[in-house]
Amino acid sequence: MNPPDYNRIYLDLINRKFPDRKKELIPMLDKEIKNSLELISFNNLIFNHQEKDIMAFNQKLRSYDEVSIKKIMEYQKINKLNNQQVANQFRISRNTIAKWKKLFA
Repeated sequence: MNPPDYNRIYLDLINRKFPDRKKELIPMLDKEIKNSLELISFNNLIFNHQEKDIMAFNQKLRSYDEVSIKKIMEYQKINKLNNQQVANQFRISRNTIAKWKKLFA
């Protein structure tokens, strides 16, 4: 199964909802979105002024691919952070970080 074409999806979204920010956002779409961390960071650039309740709801719906999980674990190792610090940084549950450590360490 082919992954979704995020660049095309975001291009349509920018054209419909944010035509005034088109010149700012479209150059960022030149680089293909490869993993969920890139997707989340680009999403944060577009929707940077979300309300707390919307952000909390969206956080529950996030999923991470294996590449992103390994990058998060590597980030933790390089910066010598504990599970709680990484969880706060990426807005993920401490228990999720612990589970990922068991699976991918």
